Amino acid sequence: MASGGGGMDEELLRLRTEIDNLDTEMLGLVSRRARLAHRIGEIKQGNIYRPEREAQVLRRLTEANPGPLPEASVYRIFREVMSACLGLEQPLNIAFLGPAGTFSESATRKHFGSAPTLLPQPAIDDVYRAVESGNAHYGVVPVENSTEGAIGRTLDLMLAGSLEICGEVQLRIHQNLLSKACELTGVKRLYSHSQSLAQCHEWLNRNAAQLQRVPVASNAEAARLAAEDVESCAIAGEAAAALYGLEILAPNIEDDPNNTTRFVVIGEHDAGPSGLDRTSIVFSVPNKAGAVLALLEPLSRHGVSMSRFESRPARGLGASEWKYVFFVDLEGHKSDRHVAAALEEMRDSAGFLKVLGSYPRAAA
Repeated sequence: MASGGGGMDEELLRLRTEIDNLDTEMLGLVSRRARLAHRIGEIKQGNIYRPEREAQVLRRLTEANPGPLPEASVYRIFREVMSACLGLEQPLNIAFLGPAGTFSESATRKHFGSAPTLLPQPAIDDVYRAVESGNAHYGVVPVENSTEGAIGRTLDLMLAGSLEICGEVQLRIHQNLLSKACELTGVKRLYSHSQSLAQCHEWLNRNAAQLQRVPVASNAEAARLAAEDVESCAIAGEAAAALYGLEILAPNIEDDPNNTTRFVVIGEHDAGPSGLDRTSIVFSVPNKAGAVLALLEPLSRHGVSMSRFESRPARGLGASEWKYVFFVDLEGHKSDRHVAAALEEMRDSAGFLKVLGSYPRAAA
């Protein structure tokens, strides 16, 4: 027995020594990468952040992953390496829909990593203004939810403003019931953002119908309010639970287990082609029969697929005959030959057409 134990100790020592050597080698490689990134920054000057290049690198590495680490882990590791290297050359300020602990913050960290300075904003309008004014380099705002549909305020701002979409993030949304209390007995109020109340409507009717439902500006704000009152609870994510010291009374209470929110990254530029891209446009047509079908016909003829089609009342276009605008996501980059040809033909017949941006498609 003693001999066997000694052999195991020797094996552990050998493996740990090998890991230590690999860690030292990895540190040297990461430092070398940082020096190369620094030199590229010196050559390029100006704007260093290239979303299409980052997307290409992350896609290549996850596809080349031999295991045993899952692709998501490989993505997160190299996302952080790239974030730290970019931070050496161009420290970024990123505005997001706050306060701290929101799903918007989680989406921002997923896309940009830990290096940037995050600037929580009280409303989507404030995120947009922070980027327009130059107080933030980029902003992250929700654009649609798989359960509740489009976020109208984001669409309105993209229609009227000058900023472009340069990236997107998809975040699986897990809603949790949080409270200072250890059980629902004695809890009277439920704070939550209205979208989350809708996403958990059936669960709440079955399990917490007695609670007064109080809509608030964000789930992080809901968690903050619940942390101040033992007779209250909130719907929010795990980050908010940790931030405000709340117990998770019930995890994953969303009605749809595949509940996902899509966020867009907005800035003063869009992205170059990465090889796996999406282009967002908005257009209007005269109010006559067949106008929308006629405008979309070039997409079919040039083989351009649509991944989203959303109609919304027109605002601010200044023409009474334009009652609705249509937000459309196209597969491909605006510089792709077939996409460019379709867009050129659409401009000729549209009452109004605006390209909101071309950008790399989100990783899962």
